[in-house]
This record gives sequence, C-alpha cells and structure tokens, in this order.
Amino acid sequence: MEVPTYVWTLTVAGIVALLAFDFFFHVRKAHTPSLKEAAIWSSLYVGIALLFGLGVLLFGGTTMGAEYFAGYITEKALSVDNLFVFLIIISSFRVPRADQQKVLLFGIVFSLIARTAFIFLGAALINSFAWVFYIFGLILLITAGNLLRPDDHDDDAEGLVVRLAKKFLPASQHYDGDKLFTVENGKRVLTPMLLVMVAIGGTDILFALDSIPAIFGLTQNVFIVFTATAFSLMGLRQLFFLIDGLLDRLIFLSYGLAAILGFIGVKLILHALHENTLPFINGGEHVEVVEVSTGVSLTAILGVLLVTVLASIFSPKGKAKNAVSNARRHATDYLDLNYETDMVERDKIFARMVREEEQIRNLPEKYKRLIRNETEFTDLLRRARAEHDKAQVRAANGG
Repeated sequence: MEVPTYVWTLTVAGIVALLAFDFFFHVRKAHTPSLKEAAIWSSLYVGIALLFGLGVLLFGGTTMGAEYFAGYITEKALSVDNLFVFLIIISSFRVPRADQQKVLLFGIVFSLIARTAFIFLGAALINSFAWVFYIFGLILLITAGNLLRPDDHDDDAEGLVVRLAKKFLPASQHYDGDKLFTVENGKRVLTPMLLVMVAIGGTDILFALDSIPAIFGLTQNVFIVFTATAFSLMGLRQLFFLIDGLLDRLIFLSYGLAAILGFIGVKLILHALHENTLPFINGGEHVEVVEVSTGVSLTAILGVLLVTVLASIFSPKGKAKNAVSNARRHATDYLDLNYETDMVERDKIFARMVREEEQIRNLPEKYKRLIRNETEFTDLLRRARAEHDKAQVRAANGG
C-alpha cells in the first residue's frame, strides 16, 4: 500500500515534536528522573506507539497492522538489549547521573537519523537486487550466533567504539556540567560529555547493522519500517532509568533475541529463494519454498519474548546475578563523588546497595559463586559503608 506524502509529513512532524518536547521539558534542565517519572513517561511513549499501530491497522489493513506490531516489538526488544551496552558506556565514562538523560536523548536522535539513512539505503537495494535478502538473512543468522556466546554483556568490557573515542579524542579528566567543551590551562579542550556522545552514537550505527535487516525481514513497506523503528526508540531514555536496576535479571534475553533473529534470518532466506534471480541457484528461477506469514511471525516473536522474560524474572540465578551486579554498581556509584553529588540521591544509592547486600547474604552458596573477584567485591562494599559512616558523622556535626 502506497502511503500518501501528507501522512509521511504528519508522521515525521509528530516524531520531531515528541523529541523536541522531550528535550525542552525533561532533558534541558539536568536532573535525575524519579522511578515514578520514568514509569509514567515510558508508559506514555509505549501507549503512543500502540495507538499509532491501531491507526495503521484501521487505515492500512490487517497486514500492515500486523507488520507494524511485529516490527515494533522486535525493534523494542533489540533496543532493550542495547541498553546493556549503553549502561556499560555510561559507567565507563562515569557520566554524572543528572546528565545521563542528555546523553541518552542524543543517542536516540543520532540513532534515528542513522537508521533512517540505513532504511532508505536498504529499501533501494531491495528494490534493485532481490539477492540482498540473502545478505540480510546471513547477517541475522551470524548475529544470532554471536548472541549465544556466554557473557555477551560483560560489565568490564569496553567496546571498540569506546576505546577509539578515548584514544583519538583526548579530553579533560573532569566534566564541566553538560558542556561539550571547556577551558583548561587557557586551552579549549573536549569534555568527557562529548566523548560519551560520540561513543554512543558510533555504537548505535553498529546496532543498526542487525536491527534494520531484522525489520526488513518482517516487512518491506518503508513507512512501516521507519515508524516501527522510530517508535521503538522513543521512550528509550525513560526506559533506561526505569529498568537499569533490572537489566541484569534478564539473563535469558540474549537467547530469546537469538531465537527471534535466527527465525527472521531463516524467513529472509526463504523469501530470497522465493524471489531468486541468482543464476547458480535453481538456474536463476524462483524456488518453491514455504514462506512464513506475518501472523505467524508476530505470534512467534511474542511467544519467544514472553517465555524469555518470564523465565528470566523467575529464575533464581537471574535474581542472584541481579543483586550482585547492582550492589557492585551502586557501591561504585556511591564512592564516586564526580558521579553524584546530591546527598539525597547518594543516600538512595546507598540504601539500594544495603538491600542488595542483604539479598546476597541470603543467597544459597551455589549462587554466591557468581561473585567475580569476591575479595575485591567485599572490599568495595566495605569502603562504601565506611564512606557513608563518615558522611553521617559530617552531617551530624553540621559539616
């Protein structure tokens, strides 16, 4: 179905308006969003995406509607997986918590621009060369295989983009609010804020290399590809603050995404065989194969995600890993005064660490083995407690 130009115009204008609203009313003034704020706005953006999908279903028909929802759910799941990497990058650069929103919004805007370019490039290639489906399918199968590797999200890992940014864009050691440049020793230099934005922007390009083929495996309608991708990114900033303490509990998410990407990869290759023009395959003639319908795709994606999330949430290992990882992160955040200087927020971070420490003490012995470098971990918690005691004494003495 051909989408009229005025619908494209209104849709793009609406997305730009949402991003502008997000910046001017939430991000422009640096602050740490509360859990309630993050939950409300995350739900609102998901609601907008679902309402848009209902509009597609109503005006575009069942097929377009099913394609939109399949694409949106797949891209949303991939974006949640991307939050693991965002968390590592932000932790690596020690971005002050109040400024993290601006970094994430920049990442979303950059990602939307980069993925739009990839979408139109992908559409042009598909329209000109049917064999591109083979390439897209192979990319997804390789990505699915990579997701099955253990420790895919290692907290100590630094990606290639992060290492390159630190090496070739030397910056000051300290942040200057949310400024991208500052003056040190009379010279204008970069700040870590610019570096982290470059790192997240570059990482977003890498993410697009598997997310765009994934959605083209579900629909070749450029309007659906664009809108499903755009709405999956909207609200990602709020989602980061809503679930950053639960990310490590989703221990089976990589397996679920691997299954979904593998499924779509096979679907793409079957479609490529059906549209085949390569002379060394069946003499350049179409191959009679079973093609997977959009309804089956949507059902399979929802089923895999439901099983993955439920298995992760109720897994004792997931709960244990979540407690250990969060306790380590909260202790580190509490000790780093460059990260959070507001005493109320620091006390909240410490309270979370104490709760997680109690959970760890109550773990069965087999799950306590999940603690890497146990001596170092114990010392980290001890130092956080000692620093908190000193802060309490200073507060009691009026200093």
